[in-house]
Amino acid sequence: MSITLAIDTSHHVAVGIARDGEQLACVVVEDTRSHVEELLPSVEAACAEAGIALTDIDDYAVGMGPGPFTGLRVGIATARTLAALAGRPLHPVCSLDVVARQWADAGAPGRFVVAADARRRELYWREYTADGAPAGAPQVSAPDALPALPVAGAVPEGYRDLLDCQGPDALDPATLAAAWPKLEVAGDEPYYLRAADATVPGKPKSAFGRLRAKR
Repeated sequence: MSITLAIDTSHHVAVGIARDGEQLACVVVEDTRSHVEELLPSVEAACAEAGIALTDIDDYAVGMGPGPFTGLRVGIATARTLAALAGRPLHPVCSLDVVARQWADAGAPGRFVVAADARRRELYWREYTADGAPAGAPQVSAPDALPALPVAGAVPEGYRDLLDCQGPDALDPATLAAAWPKLEVAGDEPYYLRAADATVPGKPKSAFGRLRAKR
C-alpha cells in the first residue's frame, strides 16, 4: 500500500492525496497571492480529509509548472523539503500534463491543448495527443499563437472567447497524486519559460559626478 501527497502551486494552492491510485483528498485554495500562507495548512487539511498523518506518506509528487516564478517555487521548495525530511522520493511532473491526464481519462475528442494564464497577455501551453501524451514541449506565447485545437486548462475569462475551450478548466491535485506514475518525468528545473519579473539590481551608481583631476 502506497500513499502519495501531491503539491501544485503553478496557479492556485492545490494539494491532493491518493492511495494506490485511488484519490482520497483534494484541497484547493483559489488565491494566486497566498501560496506561502496557505500551502502548509492545506497539506494538513488534506491529511485530515484522507484520515492519515504526514508520517504515513510514502511518495511525494510536485507540479513543476509552467507558472509564475514566486508561486511556483513555493510549492516546489515545500515538496522538496517534506520529501527530504521524510527520506521519501519526490516525483516532478509538468503541471499541464496533469490537466491533460484529466481530459484524456474523461474522453478527450482527439488532439488538444492545455493552457494556463502566463500574465503579460500570454498563455503557457502544451499540445497533446488524445491519450494525454505530450506532443511537444511546454511553451509561452500570445493566445492567437496556439494551435487551432480544443483547449483545456485555467484560461483567463478574457481569452476564452478566442479559443475552443472544452476540457477541464482547473488542475485536480488528487489526479496528480493518483496518476503521477503515468506522467512524463520532469527534470529538476521548474518550467519558468521566461525570466522572473524581479531581477537582481545592477551596481549602484554614484550620486556624485566623477571628479576630474586638476591639471
